[in-house]
Amino acid sequence: MRIRATVAAVSGALALSAAVAPLAQADDSRQPVQRSAASEAAHAATGKSVYAAAAEGEPYLLNATFSNVKVNNGSDIKVGTTNVVKVPVSFTLTHGAEVDIHADDFFAGVELYRGTSFDDVIWWFDSNDATCTDTSATAASCKATVEIDPFFLLNEDAGSWKAAAFAVAFNGEDPEDPQNLDNIGVAVKDKTNSFKLQRYSKLTVNASPEPVKKGKTITVTGKLTRASWNDGKYVGIPSGQKVELQFRKKSSSSYSTIKTIKTTSGGALKTTVTASQDGYFRYVYRGITSTAKAVATGDFVDVK
Repeated sequence: MRIRATVAAVSGALALSAAVAPLAQADDSRQPVQRSAASEAAHAATGKSVYAAAAEGEPYLLNATFSNVKVNNGSDIKVGTTNVVKVPVSFTLTHGAEVDIHADDFFAGVELYRGTSFDDVIWWFDSNDATCTDTSATAASCKATVEIDPFFLLNEDAGSWKAAAFAVAFNGEDPEDPQNLDNIGVAVKDKTNSFKLQRYSKLTVNASPEPVKKGKTITVTGKLTRASWNDGKYVGIPSGQKVELQFRKKSSSSYSTIKTIKTTSGGALKTTVTASQDGYFRYVYRGITSTAKAVATGDFVDVK
């Protein structure tokens, strides 16, 4: 069995712990055993949390709503093999006058997840505690960050994800050891956004010979690879992926597509063109649901 963890910490005065989840390679399942206290409380409202079984009562519906939720500025999220990707999230929090959003034990954030709903997630990443700035007596503009570490991902996680916003008012209850959930207020909005969590891809190109006589054949090779979260390496993409070969004249600033070819074993690319004029060749991959698009740096060929 391989052990991995997902960071689901909610920052603030209460130094809440990170979450740890075991992975069973045999059945390809992951069952989280611990979340941040605020996230646990939010999920406790749906009964989908071990947190809910550890205390009496049930959280009440907090008088708070969410709008204008943004994840990564509206773009899909690309994750490689080593770098932690810091995803900005923001939202407007509207609340009742009785809700003190600046209390030390009030938390608001966004959960990015893979699964059917906030109540039934397969895998997730929670933001840190949002920083909220009042825009009126009952509204605030909030910002937070979700950190996605590829170490905590498997290739199967690539694809369609969702987001949910949540807020928790502990109202004096110990976030890590609540005695009565009836005292805790929870508000959840699900889903707020849909996006793709994608495996980062890389694309190379080499056009030869250089220089070449006009009318002769130029061979353009390359390779398309993508991040493997299972082992932390870049691997060749499977055969059959469509890739465009583009050309830019030396005197031009824009590329045009010459032809579309498909990857072969290990993500290899190879095709030929006839030399006509000086310029740059590059490959362009448009991406798929699980894999981000990639553009190779143009390779110049001098035509004599």
